[in-house]
Amino acid sequence: MKSKVYMSFQHYLEDFPADIVIKLKNIREVIAQNAPDSVECIAYNMPAFKMFKKPLVYFAAFKNHIGFYALPSGNVAFQKELSKYKVGKGSIQFPLDQEIPYDLIAQIVEFRVYEVNDAVKK
Repeated sequence: MKSKVYMSFQHYLEDFPADIVIKLKNIREVIAQNAPDSVECIAYNMPAFKMFKKPLVYFAAFKNHIGFYALPSGNVAFQKELSKYKVGKGSIQFPLDQEIPYDLIAQIVEFRVYEVNDAVKK
């Protein structure tokens, strides 16, 4: 079976129930507000934002969680705040049966914006 290839955020949303769509749209809005110079795209077949053609963050819905990918640096910088979530090297799992921590996502995005801007300046 061939897996679906997403072409846009709107196309991505078509495969999810309304309650998940709301969470995904809220995350998208938090990212856009905190990274106004970023560009929305689909990368690795999931919604993503880039700045200066560099990855900023990615996110995706799964059966039991929203995956948020702030690259390893985002996870390291917010290790304490993320301690109650399942994390990998560059991934964070926000369970769907809990409140999505939009304020924390905003802080991580702000950190990544600073980090990308800093890298571009060097």
